Amino acid sequence: MLSQQMGSLLRSAVDTETVNGEKAFFDQVGSAAAVLRTSRHMDTPIIDTPHSRRQVTLSDYEYADLIDSSDRVRLLIDPTSTYARAAAAAMGRAMDDVIIASLHGDAKTGKEGSTTTSFLAGNKIVHGSAGLTIAKLVSAKQILDAGSVDPSIPRYIVCSPKQISDLLNNTTVTSADYNTVRALSQGIISDFVGFKFIVSNRLPVDTNSDRRVFAWAQDGMKLAVGKEPMAKISERSDKSYSTQVYYCQSVGATRMEEAKVVEIACSE
Repeated sequence: MLSQQMGSLLRSAVDTETVNGEKAFFDQVGSAAAVLRTSRHMDTPIIDTPHSRRQVTLSDYEYADLIDSSDRVRLLIDPTSTYARAAAAAMGRAMDDVIIASLHGDAKTGKEGSTTTSFLAGNKIVHGSAGLTIAKLVSAKQILDAGSVDPSIPRYIVCSPKQISDLLNNTTVTSADYNTVRALSQGIISDFVGFKFIVSNRLPVDTNSDRRVFAWAQDGMKLAVGKEPMAKISERSDKSYSTQVYYCQSVGATRMEEAKVVEIACSE
């Protein structure tokens, strides 16, 4: 198989839930304040806890390819298992595309999902004519901390290979930082400035052609799975008895809370 992303890189970095139906809703429960008791036998205070929910619309993805009997003769091998691996990899990449789109896209909020919630402008770090720097990572951490994001929740950042090169080229001043980033680029460690790094080649660019890098807390993103990737390899009598490799899945994703996702613009 030629070089390609084999499966999903982001699924394990977001909350995943199995759902039924075309649409799914996930509850959002906000914070409330305790009331000071000032006297004996005072009335029980009733607190109206903020409560809303997010809607996810699932989309179906399919893959199918035919393997002719003559293909097996020409190739001298049976390509069926390789085609199945290629199909599974394609399903995983599609899943990542859904998650990435929901990181910065509009979210549907409310009882019926009729309210559109946009990405917070205050959670965007401008490119500053620079790539990914330690200063930007620190700013992303600060934004999450300022939003009272529980520090015990795993935090992730997805970037392209260029951003890892940026860090290597900009941390030579302090050997400790340089050695940490070098280990990060070699896959020896995956954590830096409180984030677990994921390197992906599927990140979009903004209108200024800057790479859109994202940092988030795990429960700030929700992946809804209506159907796990399903494989079916069968013979097609209507296609000269060729073997068909078929895969399908049904997935959707949403941002659960704006305070838990940060976008970092990186000049390339």
